[in-house]
Amino acid sequence: MKVLSVQDVGIEFGGITALQGVSLDVRAAEIFAIIGPNGAGKTTLFNVISGLYLPKHGQVELFGQNVTRLPVHRLSALGLSRTFQNLQIFFRMTAVENVMVGRHLHEARSVLPHLFALPSVKRQNLETRAKAEELLAFVGLKGITDQTAGNLPYGALKRLEIARALAAEPKVLLLDEPAAGCNAVETAEIDEIIRRIAARGITVVLVEHDMRLVMKISDRIHVLESGRTLAEGSAQEVRANPKVIAAYLGKHAGEEARHA
Repeated sequence: MKVLSVQDVGIEFGGITALQGVSLDVRAAEIFAIIGPNGAGKTTLFNVISGLYLPKHGQVELFGQNVTRLPVHRLSALGLSRTFQNLQIFFRMTAVENVMVGRHLHEARSVLPHLFALPSVKRQNLETRAKAEELLAFVGLKGITDQTAGNLPYGALKRLEIARALAAEPKVLLLDEPAAGCNAVETAEIDEIIRRIAARGITVVLVEHDMRLVMKISDRIHVLESGRTLAEGSAQEVRANPKVIAAYLGKHAGEEARHA
């Protein structure tokens, strides 16, 4: 079943074309990767899908509904969540507090119960914390619940951001370079987390430069070059595609991708 569809999307910035005629369909519970050289338009495409940018033409559909002009919070309520290439962490808050923030759309937000500190508010806070602790354990951060985020190592912060995105209970999760800056051990941890997310029935769409990671976990791969679609297919099809090798993978990266 198709859950996310991008149809003939194009966008320009100051007369410079960032995306032109990009179309793709993502199926339920699959891991769908978007790759390409720097400047290919990958993050721009993510920003269009997640409602941060309005395309000049084309549309985005989520579960068959045209969501092109919907604001970010409406998309989140429909089941779309994302992480960012640059960490968006509240560094002075604890790890569990960061994840609790991600559940705000699932909480009652009436003023009076909070103003008078009614029992329902305390009960809701306890439930939110319990869910946040469960997600921290899911991403392998069970032991750092009450540590200040600013004191955590980089790899832990990348997993923390994934946990916070999961707190919104998404049906479609966009991951923008989840392994960027991570060492081999941290990348392997991210790999396993993404697999487990998909196993829960959540559709994962990721932008990533680590070709070993992409080729190992992706069900399908969409390749962009200069804002246009260059190729799409399985990992085996993409890594053997001469156009992809010439434009992005190169001979050395192509060899690494084949051995992933």
